Amino acid sequence: MLTLLQDVAAEVINPRFRALAEEQVTEKNPGDLVTVADHESEVLITAALRAAYPDALVLGEEAMSADASLLDRFAAADHAFTVDPVDGTKNFVHGSPDHAVMVAEVRGGETTRGWIWQPQHATSYVAERGAGAWRNGERLRVTAAAPAVPFRTARRAWVGSDLGSLGALELTWACCGVDYPHLIAGDARALVYSRGMPWDHLPGALILTEAGGVIGQHDGTPYLPQAPVDGLVAAPDRATYDAVLAALAAPAWQR
Repeated sequence: MLTLLQDVAAEVINPRFRALAEEQVTEKNPGDLVTVADHESEVLITAALRAAYPDALVLGEEAMSADASLLDRFAAADHAFTVDPVDGTKNFVHGSPDHAVMVAEVRGGETTRGWIWQPQHATSYVAERGAGAWRNGERLRVTAAAPAVPFRTARRAWVGSDLGSLGALELTWACCGVDYPHLIAGDARALVYSRGMPWDHLPGALILTEAGGVIGQHDGTPYLPQAPVDGLVAAPDRATYDAVLAALAAPAWQR
């Protein structure tokens, strides 16, 4: 699977990096960019998955934009894959190397395997449920951040807010395929998200938990891959996760 992601990135993503023509970038919604690289990458990855696993459902981000029923079918599927063909598209369009290609596998309601390939950083993250996580083939363990390191949020409306005594929130790296590795490396004290689409979060969530970290919803319930999500908190340990949840439960944070 990792070789597939690397080959697809080399074929259709890397040649467009910092070389996109104006007509190769469009908007799905205001501010929500998509490129020819997103579409071509998803087509190639989806075709390979369907050939290898003909009975599995493939939920691609761009396919779901065209057919919203895919999300409902994914929720009921016994075996499925999620595909994020270019995670961090806005970064990609603006020439930032902070983008990734991601796939996750779900069996029986659990995320069983996850892959992240960061083509410009030449870095891979792979995890298998119960077997651990690896960065470029080396075993990965979460590193707790120093107290001065900020929390990170992907919701711009939260920037400038704080978590009380825990500290201020800053923007994430605007790419879940980069956010989760930074959290594991100790470059963020926690990640706070207001939403959670499966293709964005399943690979990183599995890699994080297999590396020793914690992820769950804002109300403390587990993050389940096929259930609706109302905000996520990812942290290096249970104590940090619980502290963020307590701060989010304060009256100032009720939305």
